[in-house]
Amino acid sequence: MRIVGISAFYHDSAAALIDDGQVIAAAQEERFSRKKQDSDFPKLALDYCLEEAGVSLSDVDYIAFYDKPFLKFERLIETYVAFAPRGFESFRKAMPIWLKEKLFQKSMLRDKLRESAPDYNWDNRLLFAEHHQSHAASAFYPSPFASAAILTMDGVGEWATTSLGMGNGNTVEMTREIHFPHSLGLLYSAFTYYTGFRVNSGEYKVMGLAPYGEPKYAQKILDNVVDVKEDGSFRLDLSYFDYCTGLRMTNEKFDALFDAPPRDPETLLTQREMDLAASIQAVTEEIVLRLGRSVAKDTGEKNLCLAGGVALNCVANGKLLRDNAFENIWIQPAAGDAGGALGAAQVAYHHFQGQLRKLNGVMDGMKGSYLGPEFSQEQIETRLTESGAKFKVLSEDEMITSTADALANGKAIGWFQGRMEFGPRSLGGRSILGDPRDPAMQKTLNLRVKYRESFRPFAPSVLREDVADWFELDSDSPYMLLVADVAEQHRREMSEEEQALFGIDKLNVPRSSIPAITHVDYSARVQTVHEETNPRYYALIKDFKEKTGCPILVNTSFNVRGEPIVCTPEDAFRCFISTGIEVLVCGNCFLVKEDQDPELAEDYKDKFELD
Repeated sequence: MRIVGISAFYHDSAAALIDDGQVIAAAQEERFSRKKQDSDFPKLALDYCLEEAGVSLSDVDYIAFYDKPFLKFERLIETYVAFAPRGFESFRKAMPIWLKEKLFQKSMLRDKLRESAPDYNWDNRLLFAEHHQSHAASAFYPSPFASAAILTMDGVGEWATTSLGMGNGNTVEMTREIHFPHSLGLLYSAFTYYTGFRVNSGEYKVMGLAPYGEPKYAQKILDNVVDVKEDGSFRLDLSYFDYCTGLRMTNEKFDALFDAPPRDPETLLTQREMDLAASIQAVTEEIVLRLGRSVAKDTGEKNLCLAGGVALNCVANGKLLRDNAFENIWIQPAAGDAGGALGAAQVAYHHFQGQLRKLNGVMDGMKGSYLGPEFSQEQIETRLTESGAKFKVLSEDEMITSTADALANGKAIGWFQGRMEFGPRSLGGRSILGDPRDPAMQKTLNLRVKYRESFRPFAPSVLREDVADWFELDSDSPYMLLVADVAEQHRREMSEEEQALFGIDKLNVPRSSIPAITHVDYSARVQTVHEETNPRYYALIKDFKEKTGCPILVNTSFNVRGEPIVCTPEDAFRCFISTGIEVLVCGNCFLVKEDQDPELAEDYKDKFELD
């Protein structure tokens, strides 16, 4: 039985295809359209999934959508009625769009799908899951667990913003929910907005900024803005927010509580923003910990599955793991709305059709999240040649050795191999790599390659068998969704003078033998690399270890600020030629910057909208 899942019309549209319960393909529309967080119908992603499976849309048994449009429309209307007459003008302007995009979304979907298969019986084949049901399914069904507690947390779907429940066999049952407008995701987004970053994309910046500050506003948040109970349930004081009426995230009362208006984007960050980031991060962690302990108590489970946008908060995830309420935690790598496409397909297969779930007994069902397009060596050579690229074609062993040598010599490497990753993280398929021992690498990659804020940390990719020797972690973290501290023996103690440095100035002080991936609080967002899911990336890190004694590489996404992660060899070459990346390794093609025609470079620094 083949089922396609679709998420669309909000942000981060995606398509996924499963065949008899096995995940065949999944991808975000932005990777093909090159429009960051593309929210349109995911036609290009859908075409890719069908091509990967070798089928047409008429060969698919069901199409599943990731939420229920009428319930979402109901929530919008009821919210505006509850807050009337405040926000009436935005309500009046939004109504025609809602009527088109929410109330009549089913017919919109049917029309889009009919363009590909006009004779298909859409009335009987189009299914709808609830938003948090899709998140919960994406969390549990691909996990390696026969049974597990489930926790999903995000901004808002239809009504639910937080859901707690249980997965067992082929069933997922949510037992408790917190409903809009009370939302942990929207609370975090409010502080994202207030500290001058973009909502729905800048939340990870707030998380990265938090270690530079002190949580001096945390108690003020808990005393005024959010009331948190012992079991993790919470209610927001809505008088501080304007998101219910579609005006903005926060208001003048919020400004008065924190003694200033929101920071203007792109202005200089101050210690105040760092302290605000530390404070909302601390509050979020406390709520997540309480929710985790509560669902552990309710279910008696030792395994936990996480999804929803808040599950991308890898610092909170790491603390939840160390809290020991659960022995094992598995997080959906596409935890945000893109993963809802996969979850919707799995709801249709296991819940609506009652199909049994099969575990492989070894790893999870996500195939390392390498679920996107792959290009043959012949295709890569043809596409690079047509782009004007100059390259050498090496054997696989030569390619691995040459890349490891370049890394050991301090080069920034564009690494384009195998299938593209599904989800927001590059995991060794579409990555920019560097030497973690180089104290200048973090700043080089941020400013010269990524064109982004210098405070943002980078992640280490480490061989799974070596992770416990280098980090305070001894479990799988294949999707870069757990934060752990660098192991004590690899740290460097900071002097009193260095400790006294202001905020971001601390970043320039090496804090360990792997400074490029060590954040100011000695933490790192760890990716464990497994030979079973990515043999080429594993072989590269192993070769680098043999040369240097270090089984770790800096791994960041292959893109610049505001650009979607690269998808094709052409995307990779454009990014390589137009930025500070010094070597591009695309399949077995090895490209050096000095050999390229500089006339092919584009003005990448200002090409993409700020994220």
